[in-house]
Amino acid sequence: MAQYLLTIYQPDGEAPPPEFLEPIMRDLDTVNREMREAGAWVFAGGLHPPETATVLRAEGEDVLLTDGPYVEAKEHVGGFTVVEAPDLDAALEWGRKLARAITLPIEVRPLQGGPSC
Repeated sequence: MAQYLLTIYQPDGEAPPPEFLEPIMRDLDTVNREMREAGAWVFAGGLHPPETATVLRAEGEDVLLTDGPYVEAKEHVGGFTVVEAPDLDAALEWGRKLARAITLPIEVRPLQGGPSC
């Protein structure tokens, strides 16, 4: 089976209030449990805000460090899930379930060099 990265994009700015976020987190737990039970879930994680990032750039023999996100944008990667699926259609279905649960855009991409390669 191939592995797919389901990337969660969220808008910049403050997190929603708890009364908005709590039902989303319950729905996310339900989808994660469903993925585990189906044997599709590999790994998932949420990320700290983009301003906590450090970017490293090779410049000749040196590597320069800068604070903040690599790109300035209205959205940022807020988290991700890696799933195993027999094909893209199955991975897209997990992406649909995740998008419905968290109400944010999900990008689905196959990983290179996974177990099936």
